[in-house]
Amino acid sequence: MELTVEADDSGKRLDSFLHERLAEFSRARLQSWIKAGRVDVNGAGARASYLVRAGDTIVVSPAALAPLKAEAEQLPLKILYEDADVIVVDKPAGMVVHAGAGHSRGTLVNALLHRFGPLSAVNGDLRPGIVHRLDRETSGALVVARTDRAHHSLAAQFQARQVEKIYLALVHGKTKPHGRITTPIARDPVRRIRMTTKLASGREAITEYRLLEAFDRFSYLEVRIGTGRTHQIRVHFSSLRHPVFGDRVYGAPASDLGRFFLHAHRLQFQSPSTGEPIRVESPLAPELASHLDALRAARPKAGGDQP
Repeated sequence: MELTVEADDSGKRLDSFLHERLAEFSRARLQSWIKAGRVDVNGAGARASYLVRAGDTIVVSPAALAPLKAEAEQLPLKILYEDADVIVVDKPAGMVVHAGAGHSRGTLVNALLHRFGPLSAVNGDLRPGIVHRLDRETSGALVVARTDRAHHSLAAQFQARQVEKIYLALVHGKTKPHGRITTPIARDPVRRIRMTTKLASGREAITEYRLLEAFDRFSYLEVRIGTGRTHQIRVHFSSLRHPVFGDRVYGAPASDLGRFFLHAHRLQFQSPSTGEPIRVESPLAPELASHLDALRAARPKAGGDQP
């Protein structure tokens, strides 16, 4: 893989630059390749701490990756709903859904395998039971298929946009009382860890929102998505200059929250066996509720002393 450093990337550490451009690989794996001499800068080896310069040509020769497989692991797990077909779990922020580059332990799938045993095999050994995903720092409700039959039913419902997906988000700035965003979304060709709405091409994406509560510098929103594109809510609101609070990848300033303010609040779908509606809600994560309470407490008191 050959990469050219653009002016905007000048001054970044080599390992950081590679992690942004090659997001499918973990930073640790990239650092190991640098150390093993599998990364050349302008035809010569370099340290991970090397500061790249505009015009540098970087060639990466990846080593073979060991096959990944989900393995049962005893981890805390909060279940919102379960029956013979499905499990709806309350995923905490910071937990990766399934194993991937740099993440083989501590995943949601590993925890589910330990507690429930075999899950749907439709997505193979790496993602058993997984029909949809949440970003690592997004908390809330996620449905998992226990059987292949249930998996096919849920996948068809997601494909037909029959699953109701409601999120709660705090974004920067003051939004309109309600709105609909339909800008197509594509992978950012420069920063591969990001998505973008700035390309002529892209996949259809539908995000609707209504304002729940307005603050001086923030808006608390209920968000409904009609599609499930990668980072959809985050990139859509960033495109309106209302990035999700704490989401530095999409332009929000740093915060002390330790995550971004995005929570999968409600899922509604049809039971794969009976066709009856199943509606499950996840209460706002405690750290998000506390942050919201602090914003409310900081509001100027009505009817205060006049100057």
